[in-house]
Amino acid sequence: MTVQTNAAAVADNTEIAGPNRVPEVTVDFWLIKLMAVTVGETAADFLALNLGLGLQTTTYLMSAILVAVIAFQFAQKRYVPWAYWSAVVMVSVVGTLLTDNLIDTFGVPLETTTIACTIILAVIFAAWYASEKTLSIHTVVTTRREIFYWLAVLATFALGTAAGDYVSEALGVGYLLTGVVFAGIIAAIAFAHYVLKLNAILAFWLAYIFTRPLGASLGDLLSQPIEYGGLGLGTIITSVMFLTIIAGIVIYMTVKRAPRASLRVR
Repeated sequence: MTVQTNAAAVADNTEIAGPNRVPEVTVDFWLIKLMAVTVGETAADFLALNLGLGLQTTTYLMSAILVAVIAFQFAQKRYVPWAYWSAVVMVSVVGTLLTDNLIDTFGVPLETTTIACTIILAVIFAAWYASEKTLSIHTVVTTRREIFYWLAVLATFALGTAAGDYVSEALGVGYLLTGVVFAGIIAAIAFAHYVLKLNAILAFWLAYIFTRPLGASLGDLLSQPIEYGGLGLGTIITSVMFLTIIAGIVIYMTVKRAPRASLRVR
């Protein structure tokens, strides 16, 4: 869902304090986001299960790496494609692990986990809006706004993981049909935005939330064994495949941004 930057900035009604620290919402954005959430699902399973690290050890290790990556992202004070998308991939992995810990380690039912993650996300959005009077991703120009942004992103990944697993596993819908269901929901959001004029910020965040279970379902469909409803590619092949696509898109984004940066310097 591409949203006009100028319109969002005007609606925000705040003084722009510097360059935006997150990317514009384009087709590239949605494609790489879908790839990132798919990697989050398969990479978490690979590290915890295939490498035998265990869920808790993997969670501690990935959380430590996430802190380092996020710290580097905050240090940029602007949007740098490879730094930003590295952070998104790590948030995707950790978001998956947090949800898996609630379910597998603490025995919290998928339905309860989904509801809890929804409430947490709502609280983050409420606090963000109360502080900044906007939820726009076009004016993430201060450290405080970026903190709210990444908290919201982490919560959407955790929520999407729980919702996707609830539909595909607890309700017995299966990976393929679950992906179709969430793809249909995203299509409906796009229709509501472009045709029915649904608020752009609301449409963005709804689509952002539902791409997570769509990506997770795609990852499980490709990686899980055939007897469990997957295609049996395994977590290694699936993760490498999507990481390669992500790297290619990030390189393209970086090259595409280079002429703009050069013009600004002049």
